[in-house]
Amino acid sequence: MKLLSALLFLPLLTAQSVPSFDLVIAGGRVMDPESGLDAVRHIGITAGKIVAISAQPLSGKTTLKATGRVVAPGFIDIHAHGQTNQANEYQAHDGVTTALELEVGVPSVGAFLRSRENNAILNFGATASHGAMRTMSMTEFAAEAKSWHDSPNRWSEISMKGRYKPLAAAEEYSLLAANMERGLREGGLGLGVAHQYYPGATREEIFRVFQMAQRWKVPIYTHVRSMGPEAMQEVIANAAATGVALHIVHVNSMSLGSLPFVLDLIESVRKQGLDITTEAYPYTAASTFLESTIFDDGWQERLGISYGEIQWVKTGERLTKETFDLNRKAGGAVIMHLMKPEWIRRAMVSPFVMVASDGMPYAPGAHPRSAGTFTRVLGLYVREQKVLPLMDALAKMTIMPARRLEPIAPQLKNKGRIRLGADADITVFDPARVIDTATFEKGLSFSAGIDHVLVNGVAVVREGKTVPNTFPGRAVLGNYANRP
Repeated sequence: MKLLSALLFLPLLTAQSVPSFDLVIAGGRVMDPESGLDAVRHIGITAGKIVAISAQPLSGKTTLKATGRVVAPGFIDIHAHGQTNQANEYQAHDGVTTALELEVGVPSVGAFLRSRENNAILNFGATASHGAMRTMSMTEFAAEAKSWHDSPNRWSEISMKGRYKPLAAAEEYSLLAANMERGLREGGLGLGVAHQYYPGATREEIFRVFQMAQRWKVPIYTHVRSMGPEAMQEVIANAAATGVALHIVHVNSMSLGSLPFVLDLIESVRKQGLDITTEAYPYTAASTFLESTIFDDGWQERLGISYGEIQWVKTGERLTKETFDLNRKAGGAVIMHLMKPEWIRRAMVSPFVMVASDGMPYAPGAHPRSAGTFTRVLGLYVREQKVLPLMDALAKMTIMPARRLEPIAPQLKNKGRIRLGADADITVFDPARVIDTATFEKGLSFSAGIDHVLVNGVAVVREGKTVPNTFPGRAVLGNYANRP
């Protein structure tokens, strides 16, 4: 053990100086966006940690060959609604090792974490859900709220009950604060504020939530009030007024044709020192639920589309007015074809925009981003279109989301990088072959070119195949519980 501890501080090891490791990744092109390392190396892993990075071959109990492959930090998806092992399997074949529910959060962080403990393929975590907790704080729902306190992930159902109602009294604000603080103390990674889905939340309410985050010194992850720059300016103004760290989700689908202006706006405030980040997914279609407020009166003008651009996930069909009205009453997932390829390229090339999937809960016909976001960036935008260099793309998937989370989740200081002492969350892929295969027409399928995926040193994908009955995922916890 003393020898292994000492090895953590050695920058380069020779074959003669190392013991036999639990696992060795042999002869791959190691690319680490944090340090800039881009060279053929052998990686030794013991007890779930990277303990050797060597120019010389290493000996391991298990060896994974990586010749001709890229060895990268495991991809961190900070916007993943698929929080089951069915969803995780597709995410793992996309190179993801950590999948977090930060946009909408969960009604009970504690219940959510317990539901996944020792039974998760990938690392997991969530924010405290403002949308659910505001409903839980309303006087008229007090009786129902007792059961919601132990609900791991009924965000949509709970949020919808109070979506058109404003908080009516000081005691409701106080209860909201108590509910959200409870979520933070249970390990929440900040506050999830997705207020386009509950328009009853006034501008004052959202500002008060920012003030709560300021008091607790936690970040806010937000799906802004509506499409376009005005909604962006609302949350940016709140962040400027309070100093709260802010992450704006899927800037592509929330900006639409205003994307160049919105990116300029975010870049400008970042230069002024505001802690504001954003993300995009590499597809020209969005996805949500037809019963949501996004499809309230006026949706065609707001979204710039009509019935034929809406795809019903259950069948893959495009909707008409008749099927729209019928399915809206029943509720269910839809895909909205509403963006242009040049908007996506503009987001991908922006140096401060991360990659995140907004992956939907598992369904066979779900939006392909649920299975192919990261491989699509690597295959289409890096290899085929050469929109950005490989190292820059990897940074958007690894070190950038890790740094976004580090202040609230110190565990992330050991993820998103290939370095000695880091967690062995590692993705090995073929840069000549990697690509998404899921489509809007045929639904979900595993991506191509992902050879090996390790989560905390344990292979969940090996030689392109799922390793069955393997659950090395661990909870990513916010540190608010440890604060006075």
